[in-house]
Amino acid sequence: MLPIQHYFPKADALVYGCMGLGGSWDQPTTSKEQRDLSFTAIDAALEANIRFFDHADIYTRGKAEAVFGEYLAAHSGLREKLILQSKCAIRFADATGVGRYDFSKSYIVESVHQSLKRLQTDYLDILLLHRPDQLMLIDEVAEAFAELKQQGKVKAFGVSNFGWPQMQLLQSVLPDPLVANQLQMSLNDLNWLEQNVLTAMPDGAAHHYSYGTVEYCQLHKVQLQAWGSLAQGLFTGGRTPETAAQQATAALVASLAADYQTSPEAIALAFLLKHPAGIQPVIGTTSPARIVACQKALTVNLSREHWYALYVAARGKALP
Repeated sequence: MLPIQHYFPKADALVYGCMGLGGSWDQPTTSKEQRDLSFTAIDAALEANIRFFDHADIYTRGKAEAVFGEYLAAHSGLREKLILQSKCAIRFADATGVGRYDFSKSYIVESVHQSLKRLQTDYLDILLLHRPDQLMLIDEVAEAFAELKQQGKVKAFGVSNFGWPQMQLLQSVLPDPLVANQLQMSLNDLNWLEQNVLTAMPDGAAHHYSYGTVEYCQLHKVQLQAWGSLAQGLFTGGRTPETAAQQATAALVASLAADYQTSPEAIALAFLLKHPAGIQPVIGTTSPARIVACQKALTVNLSREHWYALYVAARGKALP
C-alpha cells in the first residue's frame, strides 16, 4: 500500500506528470496541434487507468495547467474522479529580480488562485512547495496553508526536493501532516541508494542526497514521488546510453523485459516500485504508446536478484 493512500484511498501507483503538456516553453500560446497532442496524452493516461495528475504553475509557463483545464471543461464530471496535484514557489527572472524561490504567504496564495483559474477547478487535492526557499519563514507558510485549506482551495500539502530536516522544520508548525515529497529517483539517479550503501565510506561523500530523507518519509507516511523516473528514456530507447554502465543497464533492462514479457519502461519503473519505501513514479511522456508501456509496471514484481542486478549494473561496479 502506498503511503499516500492513507490520505487519498483512490491514489494510483503511478502519477502522470504534465510538464510536457501545452506546447513549447518559449512560446506564449498553445497551438491547435499542441492542444490536440496534449488531449491525446491525457486520453492515454486515463485509458491506462491513471487518475493522479501532477502539475506545476511553471510548466510550459502555465500552459500545461491551462490546456488541462480545457480538457476538464470538455469532460463533465471528470474532475471528481481525479487527484490533481500542483506545485508553486519557483519564480522566473523578471523585472523585479533574478530567478528565485518564494515561500511568502502572498505568493503561495496567489499562485494557487492562478493555478485553479487555469485548471478550471475549485480546489487542488495536493499542493507541493516546488523547491526549498532559503528565506522560508515557517509561520508564514503555515498561515498560507491554513488559509487555503479553510477556503477549501487545497485539501493537503507536501513538498518537492526537500531534505528531511527541512521537512521536519516545516512540519513543526503545521497541524496536518505533509503528505508527499517529490524527489529525483531513477535507475540513473542512484544517490538515494548510494548514500546508504556507502555510509561511513569515503566514496559516500560523492553521493549526497540529504541522508535519511527516504527513511524519514517512510517513518512519517510521507509519499515519496519520483520525478525523472525513466531518466528521459535513457534505458528504454528514448536516448542513447553513453557510459559503459548505462549501456550495460540498458541491455539488462531489455533482457529482463523479455524475461518478464513486458516493456523496458515497466522494468525501469518496477525497480522503483520494488523498494519498500513505496515510491510513486511520476511519468512524463506524452507518447500514448509509452504511457501504456509504463502502466505495465504495475504487473511486474522484480525478484530480489533482478533488482540487485539492475542496481549493480547502473552503479557500474560491484557493491562494497
